[in-house]
Amino acid sequence: MKFKKLKIKGAFLIKHSLFQDDRGKFGREFCSEMFKKNLKLKLKYKVSQTNISINKNSGTLRGFHYQIGKSAEIKIISVYQGEIFNVILDLRKNSKSYKKWVCFKINSKKVHSFVIPEGCANAFITLKKDTIVHYITNKKYNKKNERGVRYNDPKFKIKWPLIPKTISNKDLKWKNYPF
Repeated sequence: MKFKKLKIKGAFLIKHSLFQDDRGKFGREFCSEMFKKNLKLKLKYKVSQTNISINKNSGTLRGFHYQIGKSAEIKIISVYQGEIFNVILDLRKNSKSYKKWVCFKINSKKVHSFVIPEGCANAFITLKKDTIVHYITNKKYNKKNERGVRYNDPKFKIKWPLIPKTISNKDLKWKNYPF
């Protein structure tokens, strides 16, 4: 595993090492020892929940989502099949990168993951049909502490590569972020 810092503090791209033979490929997606060593994390990252997002259509947009308070979570996201355009939005008021965002494409061929720190919102749009996204979180989902930001908030000026075709009603109802 190789960890690359992103422009948002605490956000990382993880490049996985794969072993390949006639059976296929094998790699480690998560290892707490590697996280402590490479990220110099003082916190104890304990896996609390894993989720899977199966998206049948290209142009499916999910987000921006985040949790607040004791439910604020660190997410590790991987693409098992297909491709996404992902955006991490820093909403931590005490952060040097507050209200800044980073974006990147990630697909199942490159076998990368990324880490989204607590206090940052995340959204993605699928670039291929039948895209499968896997999440590992250190906190359990709490509906009361769930928050969101409208994906097309004009103040952030995010240029999505596709016009979204499918968005949940919940995600359409998120408000613009209060500046």
